[in-house]
Amino acid sequence: MRAAVLTWVLWLACPAVGWAEWQVKPFIGVTFGGDNTFVALDQVAGERKLAVGAGITWLGNFIGVEGEVARVPGFFQRENQAQVVSSSVTTATGSVLLTLPRKMTQYGLRPYFVGGGGVVRAVATAGDDLLNVDTTLGVVDLGGGLTGFLTDRVGVNWDVRYFRSVGGKEGTGLSFGREQLSFWRASMGVAIRLGATPGSTP
Repeated sequence: MRAAVLTWVLWLACPAVGWAEWQVKPFIGVTFGGDNTFVALDQVAGERKLAVGAGITWLGNFIGVEGEVARVPGFFQRENQAQVVSSSVTTATGSVLLTLPRKMTQYGLRPYFVGGGGVVRAVATAGDDLLNVDTTLGVVDLGGGLTGFLTDRVGVNWDVRYFRSVGGKEGTGLSFGREQLSFWRASMGVAIRLGATPGSTP
């Protein structure tokens, strides 16, 4: 939560730029390389799971800010395991983006690095009701991606990020030590420009 607040403070503190744009990015992806400390759930989080979400970005010449929400249904489940009957992981983050100046990329692919933080909610319902998990943790994210526009308004976005929880309770009986969760996410989505397009301003 503190990281998300800091992101918006940085946005307000940014000096005025000659050109900037808003982008909306709905996406679909997959999580992999996951790990966690929850009892009886630690052998499942590393499997690949479908992720869906969307973000909104304010992007200036070389710096921007982003808000994003994503959900991973069935994060703690596998087909041949009946112990967990439902589960999900949901992230809500605010991040800072660093990218190449617009004049360097023109209408080609524009790479970026992203880092920030927010919250992650992990939920798992077990059949015996003894190992149910419903917790919200702080989270940090770090990664990068590429955006390329096919028209002035619509483009494609590729993104890879690493998420890792911070904080977490101890002594709940639901985890081995402190509650922790981490995973990678690779995604592909649509980038939609809002407002003025690059060709409409100097």
